Amino acid sequence: MKTMQVKENLNLFRCPFCGGKMRMVGEKSIVCAKNHCFDLAKRGYVNLLTSPAKTDYDKEMLKSRSIIIRNGLFEPLTGKLAGLILDHAGGPHTNVTRILDAGCGEGSHLARVIQSMKGRNDRRVTGVGIDISKEGIQIASREYPSIAWCVADLAKVPFKDGSFDAILNILSPANYAEFKRLLTGDGILIKVVPGSKYLLELRELFYRSTGKEKYSNERIVAHFEENFNTAGTWDILYSIPVDKHNLEHLIRMTPLSWGAADERIKEVLRIGIPHITIDLAVILGINKSM
Repeated sequence: MKTMQVKENLNLFRCPFCGGKMRMVGEKSIVCAKNHCFDLAKRGYVNLLTSPAKTDYDKEMLKSRSIIIRNGLFEPLTGKLAGLILDHAGGPHTNVTRILDAGCGEGSHLARVIQSMKGRNDRRVTGVGIDISKEGIQIASREYPSIAWCVADLAKVPFKDGSFDAILNILSPANYAEFKRLLTGDGILIKVVPGSKYLLELRELFYRSTGKEKYSNERIVAHFEENFNTAGTWDILYSIPVDKHNLEHLIRMTPLSWGAADERIKEVLRIGIPHITIDLAVILGINKSM
């Protein structure tokens, strides 16, 4: 049973019901002092939801996302995130950098960031990924067994205060109160949000003349700045070729397709697009109390 990563990081966990310390019971369960019990899956992840959760991110969407990321769609982003963590996270008091990917999906971003960090300094890296999607965590635990994966809700993250040196929040909803609680005193938050040209070609083809083809991240950025001090912002803008096979996965993986008419999706798949624009804003944040 692949329970090693949960075991090794059990000191970070707290019960999502009562906040109590967790301990391992046998090889299959973690339990708190009040006997709230959570079983580990055969693949090694643990489901720490306190009630059933509904998500629009289904298995096919997550598989497509994994394929697209493996094919290098976000490679420039991966390198930037790894560099920021190496430069800004983890103080001299420890030889370990602990990273939480909050809203990790099927785990590809966190796995690739950690891989990019390897060999670039002598610090050990511990990765933990959480997502409300059980299907996403199942894929992550199968593909990347060296990382601890948990099904969990951002509203009640099952880890102790000050557990992480860095939190990644990549194209995902945020819970800034929880992020502040979870970070060490000198910890950093890295949020990635779409820029105005993100997947521009799909926006224009799906939503031409509807007003939805335009996008602004101003509201999201303003909300970030209300909660964290911004220590730096970087724009990542590039174009990457897309063949017809990857175009199908690209369309399937993005919520942009959810509101598009079926006829337009079929038309885009038929005619294809030569390239896709990736436009991302990377925001580095530190606690306002710092």
